[in-house]
Amino acid sequence: MNMFCGFLSIITASNGNYTYAAWLIFVAALFDALDGMVARLTNSSSELGVELDSLSDIVSFGAAPSFLLYSTYFKQFDAVGIVLSSLILIVGGFRLARFNIQLVGFEKSFFLGLPIPSAALTIASFVLAYYEKGFSKLYADMIIPMVLILSYLMVSNIRYETIPKFSIKGLKEKPFHFIFLLVAVGLFIVANKKGLFYIFVFMILIGIFRHFYSVIKNFKKA
Repeated sequence: MNMFCGFLSIITASNGNYTYAAWLIFVAALFDALDGMVARLTNSSSELGVELDSLSDIVSFGAAPSFLLYSTYFKQFDAVGIVLSSLILIVGGFRLARFNIQLVGFEKSFFLGLPIPSAALTIASFVLAYYEKGFSKLYADMIIPMVLILSYLMVSNIRYETIPKFSIKGLKEKPFHFIFLLVAVGLFIVANKKGLFYIFVFMILIGIFRHFYSVIKNFKKA
């Protein structure tokens, strides 16, 4: 269903229904999370499942957001627009390949580099928040820097932690994560679609700040 939603998002965007196309990326992310949850609960994780998950991700979180960006903004730049809009797809594919060869077992406590679903959902939430028959100049000027930053973060060595399991043990191990999730829900309720974009920006910034804090801390120890 993850891959199907990504494919449907591309078709929907090609028909000019950009809001629905963006929401379908969120639906794909929901199915992606449910697939992982079911695999863990049933202890049915496998190498085939990992590969299928990556193939689904490259469609839903690589091709779909790239096409959404092309359709809503980059189309006006012809060949240059094609190259720029494809960065999320190309870099995301590299990130998934790197993840697969580094994966040991089927459980992970952190991601090395921004996960491709997070990059895709940042783009989808940006479109939901700021696209109204086009982007205003202020937000249009943000798109290229956003694509370049997201592309860099996906292949960086910055660590992003996984979403904790919803359990008493998970709450004890990572209480801050649950507080963040509650704040995220509150932001969405208060700011609606813009709140979604703020949530993903905040999540990305947390990873960056933690990385530099760790670098400074290690430098002082040396």
